[in-house]
Order: sequence, then C-alpha cells, then structure tokens
Amino acid sequence: MPTGGRPTLTQFLIEQRRRHPGATGELNALITDVSLACKAIARRVALGALGAPIGGHEKVGGSVNVQGEEQKPLDIESNELFVRSAEWDGHVAGMVSEEMEEPYTLPPQYPRGKYLLLFDPLDGSSNIDVNVSVGSIFSVLRAATPGQDAKAEDFLQAGTQQVCAGYAIYGPTTMLVLSMGDGTHAFTLEPSLGEWVLSHRGLKVPEKTREFAINASNSRFWEPAVKRYVDECLAGSTGPRGVDFNMRWIASLVAETHRILMRGGVFMYPRDNKDASKPGRLRLLYEANPIGMLIEQAGGRATTGHKRILDVQPESIHQRIGFIFGSAEEVARIESYHAEEPLDSYKSPLFGKRGLFASTTV
Repeated sequence: MPTGGRPTLTQFLIEQRRRHPGATGELNALITDVSLACKAIARRVALGALGAPIGGHEKVGGSVNVQGEEQKPLDIESNELFVRSAEWDGHVAGMVSEEMEEPYTLPPQYPRGKYLLLFDPLDGSSNIDVNVSVGSIFSVLRAATPGQDAKAEDFLQAGTQQVCAGYAIYGPTTMLVLSMGDGTHAFTLEPSLGEWVLSHRGLKVPEKTREFAINASNSRFWEPAVKRYVDECLAGSTGPRGVDFNMRWIASLVAETHRILMRGGVFMYPRDNKDASKPGRLRLLYEANPIGMLIEQAGGRATTGHKRILDVQPESIHQRIGFIFGSAEEVARIESYHAEEPLDSYKSPLFGKRGLFASTTV
C-alpha cells in the first residue's frame, strides 16, 4: 500500500460507515467535500504572496466582514473555496460562515440536503503575513427541514447536536483533525499522493499540564478567576502551585488547539470587560463548538469558565463567547475559581486589585 499500511481519509470514512448500517454515506461525502476545500486552501496558503486571487463570492466583499474585522484577500478566497466545494452535490441545506453576514442560500439549480455546514474558512489570517500556521474550522449539524432552504434559526443548535467537527491546519505539514463522535483523529496530507492519511488515531489530551496560552495584553480586563489562575501559574515553583509553567500565545485558534491536542495545555480567551457589547471574542457556532467537540472527544474539557461550552444555547449565528479549553484537570481548576471568587474584585499580586468593571487600579 502506498500509504505504508495507514488508511486514507476515504478508507477511514468507509470503516466508520460500516459500523453504522443505517448510514447513507451523505455525511462521508460532505466531509470529503470539506477536505477538498482544505486541500485547495492549503495550496493557496503555501503560495503566499506568489498566489493570484481566485475571485470573490458575490455575498462576500469589501474590506471589513460582519465581525467588524479586516478581511484579507485570502479570507475571501478561502470562503469561496468552501462554498464552491459544498454547495453543489445535495448534502447541505445551507451554510454559515464568519465571512458572510447571513446564512448562505444555495443556488436554485442545486438540491438541498440534510446537513448544515458552519465554518471559519481561514482562522488566524492575521498571521499570514508573518508565515505562521493558520487553519480552517468547520462544524456539521442536522438540518431542521431536510431538502429545504435552511433558515437562520435552524443553525442555532447547541454544540451537543454536532454530528461532525474538525479543522485543517496549514503549517510545516498540512493536517486534518476530525471527530464524528467516536474520538478525535488526525490525518496528514501526503503531498505526492494528494491523500489525507491517518497519522494519529484516537488523540488524547493529557489530563495534567504545565503550559497555558493567553493574551496577557488583556490582563487588565480579565475576570478575577482568570487573574487568580494566571498569577498562580506565573508565580512558578515558589507560588501556591509549586511548579513552573510555560506561557504560549500564537493568536491562531487552530494552532493553539493543535498544540494542546498533541501535548496538552490550556487555552484561555475568557470573557472580559474590554468591550461590554461583546461577551467574548471567539464565535460560538463555528469556532468554540467544533473545537469544544474535538477537545472533549480527546478527553479534554471545554468551558466558558462558568458552563460547558457544548451546552450553551446559541442566540445568534455570529454570537461571541468566552472560551477556555484543554487538559481536564487545569480547566476544572479554572472553573472552580470562577465558582469560588467574588465577581467584584480580586487582589492580584501582578496586576493589583481590580474590579471586573473597574477602569483604574485601587
């Protein structure tokens, strides 16, 4: 076998289908469509400044997306690749993307399927210019009315309702990480064959870790429980934890997730008071939920700090939320701090005593 005895993504999906005699194969076909989009994006990312734009979609344009964030040309191109790959073969009833304000309605000539596809086509695109790993994130839900155009409210399903979640990471190697509810598995793109090959079956996040990731520039806006946790980690072996921690921050959710899946750690992008109109920074439906599913299926834990992320009932398709995930023991500790600490203030040896909504140190 040219893959050294390892199954390809197609073979893996066939194996999965055989375990469920009632399966129709439509989910497998949709995953294959998504994996094709990820291959195309990987090639485009690898070309960098040498790649020519492939054109924008009529529903995506301008320099700022619905999130108020600057759109790079590659954001628009990646969105187009996802849409083109999934819209035509009758497996989806609609799509939601970070780059589109409203759910995408399929062209009238294409049949409507029984799944909904939600995606962030190019996570971490601000890192493109400095050649740091970026990725794509996706989630699959069941359509409320198969065969008909999906409505916006059809996408507002809790993360527990996901039938599949995954991401692709475009780094030194291109990898696809996937869960269909029976563990988290990673496939590496074999460039000479153009095939996704199973390289990591049944990933497991170590329960314990001595590594955490957070954007420390926002420390003055953090909740007291987060400040307490970070303070204890930074205090090292002379502090209350009695061990030294390492701090990381890549500013790419996919890259942070991949590191945690491979060697453990905790990622924190908590709710803060930087912008009262945004109860968090990451999007629930197509960032936090799919990553939460992958982490839980690998034995980790994913939370808002107050509640399991997959239990949150969405209120809007672009809803933002605080997000903490990773090694189960450390995430549980952070949740316990949220339950224990008063919400008004916390005396931080590193950042001073600061109320959650205070603007000055007292």
